[in-house]
Amino acid sequence: MINIERRDKIDIITFSVDKIDALITDEIRQEINKVFENGNTKVIIDLKGVQYIDSSGFGCLLACMKTAKNNYCTLKFANPESQVMEVLKTLNLHTVFDIYDDIDECVRSLK
Repeated sequence: MINIERRDKIDIITFSVDKIDALITDEIRQEINKVFENGNTKVIIDLKGVQYIDSSGFGCLLACMKTAKNNYCTLKFANPESQVMEVLKTLNLHTVFDIYDDIDECVRSLK
């Protein structure tokens, strides 16, 4: 479901699915929250290839952000597809999440 790659002490999470919906959010939340267990972790969720996120998917991402903050971790997002970015803007989540157009720019922001 998710893949985790480590680059320069930053965990980069990618998805092997093209939509995040109610059917998979519990599993995704559990897997992502494991990354935050160590505390002071820097994490990027790379949304490249995710074409659709439903309300439970956005709720999952918000819950992950809360877990990150509670564990003194940093969570940023990169590469949202245009239709996902439209919904993020419609829901005003682009003001809540720290979102970058490109993964390299996002990595640089964490150094």
